Amino acid sequence: MAEIPQSKIWIFAEQRRGHLAEVGLELLGKAFELANPTGWKVALVLIGHQLDPLHEEILSLGADEILVTDHPLLEDYCCQTYAKVLEEAVRKYQPEIFLLGATAMGTDLGGRLAAKLRTGLAAHCIDLKLSSDGRLLGVVPGWGGNILATVDSPHTRPSMATIMPGVFKMPEKRRTRGRVIPFEVNIEPADVTYRILEMKREEVHEHVLENANVVIAGGWGIGDKGGWYWVEELASFLKGAVGATRPPVDEGWAREGQMIGQSGRTVHPKLYMGIGISGQMHHMVGIKEAEVIIAINQDPQAPIFELCDVGLVGDFKEILPPLMKAIQNYKSGAISKIINKENNFSIMGQGFSFAKKKGGKKC
Repeated sequence: MAEIPQSKIWIFAEQRRGHLAEVGLELLGKAFELANPTGWKVALVLIGHQLDPLHEEILSLGADEILVTDHPLLEDYCCQTYAKVLEEAVRKYQPEIFLLGATAMGTDLGGRLAAKLRTGLAAHCIDLKLSSDGRLLGVVPGWGGNILATVDSPHTRPSMATIMPGVFKMPEKRRTRGRVIPFEVNIEPADVTYRILEMKREEVHEHVLENANVVIAGGWGIGDKGGWYWVEELASFLKGAVGATRPPVDEGWAREGQMIGQSGRTVHPKLYMGIGISGQMHHMVGIKEAEVIIAINQDPQAPIFELCDVGLVGDFKEILPPLMKAIQNYKSGAISKIINKENNFSIMGQGFSFAKKKGGKKC
């Protein structure tokens, strides 16, 4: 007799050719938090072919169950076939919550699955909560990014949401007695509407943003490609990664993989410096875990000054050259020598102190 899943929270465990995407595992930690007051179990849903090597990694992070559909025709992602598998599984076992990463695959699959199930989906969430009666509440930036809105689907199940990679931390490994439950679906060649002929990985030109200790980001206020040179130079001096808001990406100054925020990446650096960035919510949600935020902007009323630890009002072209010269004077080039143990910052002979809370000193 086939085993029946007991889990009420399901997470799509995105994988390509046997490599798990971290976002599914990150969601596992948040799912444990949501499940705690209800006593619900948590499952990861794994679709593909030759998936056995992935089971141990998932179970080592504490998953109660893994619901697995393993079929040769599912080796490569196809939205229609993956959605068919998930629709049948959801209709059969009735989970309360279904979570996916807000990646290219998760966004594509989540929308189609929600439409098939005729349920609601909160897209690109930056946080998840559970109501007193067990409904999933998705927190998203709304109305131009100036406020945080809560998305609720009170009349349909499962409640669905997509969440950006890097928003939640990976859970620690722990002992578990989780079980693997096969779920068979009749897949025919006609169900696969396209085939992957070749895969090419794009060369990584910069440090991985999500893991960078230092992130230097530029916005529309940089002005042009020539101004972008200063962003890249400062990042190089500090051995950091380059980030951007959407306008520099649209203008071609920065690559899409460098975009930070609701539609881009989430970063957790020790130091984040935003240059020519106004500070709209859509970007700021991507840097909320930064330990220290420094802002440089000519507009003293820019919203970023309400959220940063140190704000410098002025032309970045006048501020950055002496800053980089000061960095060069330190043999190691380490940011720790510019930011000392007392959290003091010195540039152009002027000292600043980091506030313990956001909304620090503006000079």
